[in-house]
Amino acid sequence: MTDKTEKPDIVVIMTDQQRYDTINALGAHHVDTPNLDRLVNRGVNFSQCHVTAPSCVPCRASLFTGYYPHSNGVHANGQAWNKTWVSLLQESGYQTVNIGKMHTIPYDAPAGFDERYIVENKDRFLEGRYFFDEWDKALASHGLKKQQREEYRKRDDYRECLGAFPWELPEELHSDVFVGRMARWWLSSKPVEKPLFMVVGFPGPHPPYDPTPEYIERYMDRDIPLPEVSEEDLANLPPVFTEKRLHDVEVDHDSVAWSLNPTREQLHRMRAYYCANVEMIDREVGQILDTLEERGRLDNTIIVFASDHGDCLGDHGLSQKWAPYDEVTRVPLIISAPGRFTEGRDVDQLVQLFDLGPTILEWAGLTPDPSFEAESLNPALEEKAFDGRTHVFCEQGGDVNLTGAEYLTMVRSTTHKLVHFKGLSCGQLFDLVNDPGEKRNLWDKPDAAPKKQELLDVIREWLIDTSVKTRAARRRAVDTGPMEHRGMQVT
Repeated sequence: MTDKTEKPDIVVIMTDQQRYDTINALGAHHVDTPNLDRLVNRGVNFSQCHVTAPSCVPCRASLFTGYYPHSNGVHANGQAWNKTWVSLLQESGYQTVNIGKMHTIPYDAPAGFDERYIVENKDRFLEGRYFFDEWDKALASHGLKKQQREEYRKRDDYRECLGAFPWELPEELHSDVFVGRMARWWLSSKPVEKPLFMVVGFPGPHPPYDPTPEYIERYMDRDIPLPEVSEEDLANLPPVFTEKRLHDVEVDHDSVAWSLNPTREQLHRMRAYYCANVEMIDREVGQILDTLEERGRLDNTIIVFASDHGDCLGDHGLSQKWAPYDEVTRVPLIISAPGRFTEGRDVDQLVQLFDLGPTILEWAGLTPDPSFEAESLNPALEEKAFDGRTHVFCEQGGDVNLTGAEYLTMVRSTTHKLVHFKGLSCGQLFDLVNDPGEKRNLWDKPDAAPKKQELLDVIREWLIDTSVKTRAARRRAVDTGPMEHRGMQVT
């Protein structure tokens, strides 16, 4: 059994834009993920974990600060954030290391880490186009440059590919392989004389969907679930998401040139490439676990696997993220530490991804700031009374991809979901029990008016409660910068 008085090593493995339904052991039998299955079978799976923002930067800022976007001020991609609770681990004696994607703005902010080996988005065109990360340097050292929008646009079939392209450079220089190998290099060669906190950020399966040919071959003939979207479904989209569909056809974000009417063959190819990229990452995860075991550190290591949000992949007629359907907001969250937490369990209460913050701090013997809006998951991990959240929330400010709304707010219970668009009369309301696919919008249905008002009231009370809860942190921010963390005590 693990000595729970000894500070554990903590390794957080995060992918980018990975849906919940991509892990074989969690029911996705069309994807081969033996190493993630290993974590599921030896860990605790949170089957209803939802993100606080449906895009990269605000979600990660929320996760690593412990506050909702409306509290920490990071509402959309490209907005600055760099102070995190990781600095508290650093101050308490942890060796803090980030390898891969973290998505701070600026990209190279210290963010509480002793060491950062930064690998950012695969395709950076509007934001950070000239930032030269570790992966760029590795490619340049081989006389190569990464495959990205400027190169893909030269293909005759560019607009038919929906962002799915084979990786044609050496396999070891693929971004996900590169990050995995760098993590293993660090773990196998660096002396660790203190407890370790490591964040390994894989850039995939975020587009462009670019697995190597070997993995593509495994999925092109495989039966993969495809989106079923009717003309009625498209007609019932709120204007905000209808505008997003048109925008994503006109502007090829992340090398994805979207189509208003993709063929089944196009959708299958895109999803096959996406699944292949997931399996590539799974292999790297397994090799990281093997390296920890070889170094004799695995027995006292808590492994966290999660993703920052999902991907519509054509569901609801939409590309990528920003729209808070469950395909985007529900993400994998697996915590594995055999001997510390009973393995092979499933927790089905509602939780939020940023709840990892106070959970991790408690593992390190720290008391989270009482102003945190994130809530510890340790009662669930320790099999104590745990009700989870009655509602989860998700927020997104308008940005280059969400042009039809200044702000959206989602609230979700176990039975219903409501999406509110600031300043607009349209919205979304779904009965998740009778309509788990979120296809029948009840927003304007008279018989759903009581439920609509109930959830609007929940949003109002939540905003009031969080304003009161975070007032001390916001006062500190006036003197110290956005959401500086203070007052944490070592227990």
